[in-house]
Amino acid sequence: MAMAALRREGRRFATVISSQPITALRSSLVCEEQAPLGVRSISTQVVRNRMKSVKNIQKITKAMKMVAASKLRAIQVRAENSRGLWQPFTALLGDIPSVDVKKNVIVTISSDKGLCGGINSTSVKISKALRKINSGPEQETKYAILGEKAKAQLVRDSKNDIEVIITELQKNPLNYTQVSVLADDILKNVEYDALRIVFNKFQSVVSFLPTVSTVLSPEIVEREAESGGRLGDLDLYEVEGGETKSEVLQNLAEFQFSCVLFNAVLENACSEQGARMSAMDSSSRNAGDMLDRLTLTYNRTRQASITTELIEIISGASALEG
Repeated sequence: MAMAALRREGRRFATVISSQPITALRSSLVCEEQAPLGVRSISTQVVRNRMKSVKNIQKITKAMKMVAASKLRAIQVRAENSRGLWQPFTALLGDIPSVDVKKNVIVTISSDKGLCGGINSTSVKISKALRKINSGPEQETKYAILGEKAKAQLVRDSKNDIEVIITELQKNPLNYTQVSVLADDILKNVEYDALRIVFNKFQSVVSFLPTVSTVLSPEIVEREAESGGRLGDLDLYEVEGGETKSEVLQNLAEFQFSCVLFNAVLENACSEQGARMSAMDSSSRNAGDMLDRLTLTYNRTRQASITTELIEIISGASALEG
């Protein structure tokens, strides 16, 4: 509702501006002292209409800032709690962004709505950079997109490389069950050696960190474990319950992806609300500055009009007496 009202007020403001020729509007903002005597510039009614539109926009941006602050407080606690889900996987399997594999799937997380700064553009730029890095004659890179904004940008030049598109993530409050279903849908529709999840990690209201988390397939995990390094410690664990090592790694990879995706979605939602708070705060301040300038222009215009009328009255009286 607030965004629709903001667009409506923006159209009204644009209509007020476009109703005047550009040259006349530019000259109307010049101080009255620079205008020839007896020539009126912009009318006070036009200035009042513009002031009214700016005030309405300022009210909307302030309301959107408060709504974003309320949503941020609710999501922030859940995002901080979700960090404990993926940290054990990082300690066990590590996070190896430089691993060389043939099939890469880039999971780009963005928002469904705008007016939140550059967080969506940042995610898309990192996704494109990852695709460029992992492109080669024997390598294949695909996209799985979460969010309307990333979809709108990536469809333009990478339409054939998009495997999965999921939108309206935050239509309902996010929980692990919903995100695990989304993770299962992604795994069913893509073939991967490495899943690279791109999102914005929340740090503060005015700061977010673009982050890439890597989830390896069971085959790549076994390959890396055999080659030694950090994943070589997997052989120290004993498998119980009659399952083979491959089955355990398969279940572990699926659970790891759902946990990492759950945290990434919440972190990105926090970053979105924080960026929207900052954007709406800046918009409110800019609207206040514009109101100050319009008020000054209105007062000057009104004073010039009064002065002109007084001059006409005095000139007329002088002519009658003469």
